[in-house]
Amino acid sequence: MTGKDNATPHSSGEYDEKVRKTIPFYDAFHDETIELVKAVGNPALWLDTGCGTGTLVEKAAAIFPTSRFLVADPSEAMLKAATARLSSLQDRVTFLGRFDTAGLAGRLDDAPDVITAIQSHHYLRPSGRRDVTRVCFDMLAPGGLYVTFENVRPLTERGIEICLKRARDYQLASGLSEGFAADHAKRFDTQYFPVTVEEHLALLRETGFSVVELFWFSRMQAGFYAIK
Repeated sequence: MTGKDNATPHSSGEYDEKVRKTIPFYDAFHDETIELVKAVGNPALWLDTGCGTGTLVEKAAAIFPTSRFLVADPSEAMLKAATARLSSLQDRVTFLGRFDTAGLAGRLDDAPDVITAIQSHHYLRPSGRRDVTRVCFDMLAPGGLYVTFENVRPLTERGIEICLKRARDYQLASGLSEGFAADHAKRFDTQYFPVTVEEHLALLRETGFSVVELFWFSRMQAGFYAIK
């Protein structure tokens, strides 16, 4: 099952409701990201690539009242939803347009202090993930912070089976259908392409980040940060 107007299994109109029923602790991805940014420092400019419906920027704008935000997403429908959500922040939010992360290379006039990519880059195969990680590194200001949450790959085939079973159980308990849960399991390695935690960390180091850390991990999702 694939969303008709974006890469997720949910249409943009139902994304905010359905993603919480699909992925455990989804709200923690945003909350932990914001707490991390607070610990690193108040950003002047923050780029959220793969912004979805704009939820993260809406939350962050309330916490960082002097920050400016850049947003982009490859889905026109997601951008439309984000535009509506962030309409009261027009003086602080710039919509870059319908771009994936790779498409942002060379398009920014100013270097962001923070770049976030929440649940967006795991749709790429490993070579594509390397490319967008380099793009984020190159776009960041010196000392800038890169934060990404992604689906991650368990280390063993049995581990994959167990994690997919736990995901199914969670989705059914949240009220999603048997058909949705079955279709969602089939997306693994066909519509999203997770790599292991170790591979994520190695990629960030190879890209050139001076600080590379895993800062959140549960089931098949993990949060990483790196400092340029």
